[in-house]
Amino acid sequence: MLSLVFLGSCEEHKEHTAPAVRDRDSASMMVSYGVNTLISDSGVIKYKIVTERWDVNTVKQPTRWTFEKGIFLEQFDEKFHVEGYITADTAWYYDQLKLWELRGRVHIRNVNGLIFDSEELFWDGIRHEFYSHKFSKVVTPERTMQGTYFRSDEHMTHYEVTNSVGSFMSEDFDGSQQSADNEQEKKDTTQAPPPPARQAATRHKATQKSSYTTP
Repeated sequence: MLSLVFLGSCEEHKEHTAPAVRDRDSASMMVSYGVNTLISDSGVIKYKIVTERWDVNTVKQPTRWTFEKGIFLEQFDEKFHVEGYITADTAWYYDQLKLWELRGRVHIRNVNGLIFDSEELFWDGIRHEFYSHKFSKVVTPERTMQGTYFRSDEHMTHYEVTNSVGSFMSEDFDGSQQSADNEQEKKDTTQAPPPPARQAATRHKATQKSSYTTP
């Protein structure tokens, strides 16, 4: 009788074990919360990162840092002066590729007063450039540009916006306007046939693809 009771109690015992993890690459090697840290490159402090959550995954390919709760990224020059800052709702940094992918309400402001807004931005640390294939808006003290493609150096001093519309300073077209006025005056005095509208075509092309160098 005692033997039967003992065997019955053993059979009822069950181990509480979790199921095996199938997707090994879904687990992060490190998860940090409330991060406020400085990042160096070749021994020089280049960036400051502030984020609510920072995941580091070295199993996924390519390996990456993930900032699902948003990010504030500040950039410094060699003398530790602030060059600008970037904010985004979500970000990934592919450390082996040195590539940042920023998504959702991406906002940039630099020391020259340039402001950039888009829903997408890539920052290539090897080519040292920014680019975006989404609708982007660039505002400087001189002009405002909007377009569906953006490309710039990482200091935001040389950039281009294509398929663009925007507002310009009157000085941008003073030369073209003066030339058009001269042609109109010549037409009124000589009654010659009107010249081909090359000036109008040139101005229209400028609104489709524009490239600027900020001071």
